[in-house]
Amino acid sequence: MRIKIKNPDIMTLDAESRILSGVDIFIDAGMIVALGEPPEDFVPDETIEATNHLAVPGFFNAHCHSPMTFERGWAEDLPLDRWFNERIWVAESALTDEDVYWGAALAACEMIRSGCVGFNDHYFYMGEVARVAAQSGMKASLTWCQFGIGDDKEIGANLEGAVKFARELQNSSEGRVKTVLGPHSPYVCPPEFLTEIGRIASESGLAVHIHASESPEQVANSLKSLGKTPIEHLASCGLFETRAIVAHALYLSENDISILAQKNVSVAHCPITYMKLAMGGTDLRPLLDAGINVALGTDGPGSNNDMDMKEVVRMVTLLQKFYNNDAEALAGDLPLRMATANGARAMGFSDSGSIEVGKSADIAFFNMDSPHWYPKHNLTANLVHCAKNGDIRHLLISGQPVMKNGKILTLDEERITHEADWRARAMVQKNMQIVREYKA
Repeated sequence: MRIKIKNPDIMTLDAESRILSGVDIFIDAGMIVALGEPPEDFVPDETIEATNHLAVPGFFNAHCHSPMTFERGWAEDLPLDRWFNERIWVAESALTDEDVYWGAALAACEMIRSGCVGFNDHYFYMGEVARVAAQSGMKASLTWCQFGIGDDKEIGANLEGAVKFARELQNSSEGRVKTVLGPHSPYVCPPEFLTEIGRIASESGLAVHIHASESPEQVANSLKSLGKTPIEHLASCGLFETRAIVAHALYLSENDISILAQKNVSVAHCPITYMKLAMGGTDLRPLLDAGINVALGTDGPGSNNDMDMKEVVRMVTLLQKFYNNDAEALAGDLPLRMATANGARAMGFSDSGSIEVGKSADIAFFNMDSPHWYPKHNLTANLVHCAKNGDIRHLLISGQPVMKNGKILTLDEERITHEADWRARAMVQKNMQIVREYKA
């Protein structure tokens, strides 16, 4: 399909950080083939008018639990241990595969409306999330979470089933769906289980997506029981020998940072969750200075409450300036790059993350007609600090329109909202019990 995008301004996020004014975008077979002048003999199948719209590379949500829309507002005003033990790991005892489908579908609608083109999901019944990715047109990196403390503690599949899922669905939906191994964390998974995951990853080439170093207590307990930090422990188990993403990594030693840099591990940073659960903050500057690929995520709606990547971009910028007492922290378009190219790289979509010839046409279009866009002294600052997800009128993923003029084209938003609402209410009214216990 050939598409012409007529007359947008373009925030390219290319190596030169170019911002182009009133420049047409030409797309063919899902790729950007020209900016400005059309290729020879280019005849568009569709033209999208984008005057006074800002074209921006679509966001990649580098860590989330999309079906947890069902637990939005269910675990409020609790610290991390009580959040797990009193609410989240209780509600999940009633979870079904249908719940996962409708919860992920609701999240997909929300992400599309916030300009998100891809998401890195870590949950259960992931075949249902793959179905949502296929239907929605979104890109996804999918992880079937495993705990390694007995098959009766797993949800929907044991390790053998999770590996089978990963092998069968790798690069499905025309390459838009990638699959990943997903041990939950070093504070839940036994060392021998993590070592087994490392072996499977090395032999299969599958990536790894895991939580680690979320609290000082987790680090202290790891040092006490293993003589290693969580990051050192994961490295010794072989989990960083293929592409790897560590979610959170808030409490790191200098050696931890060195390991992550040397092993090319990506870190997924979810600032809204850290504020809401009072988990503390971290200075991202040493990680960025070490060359670590730091990407951004919403985390799950059970802890963040929404899936709005645009809000994450602003929050991470403000939080880093405040936490470090440094107004120059995360300056310019760096937070936008963390939400786009860095997320794409973490998830294995290296052809995404900027608007330039030869890149995948993953593009969000912000309508700049609202008062909060004026004056336009600095479009980058306006996008980071002023733009709202309601400004997004069009979204293209791999060159296919998934939202146009504010209407989602690929999902039945009205039905999804209805189904998710009643099913979530029904889930938490079931006879629930704690399925595992959080211990730092």
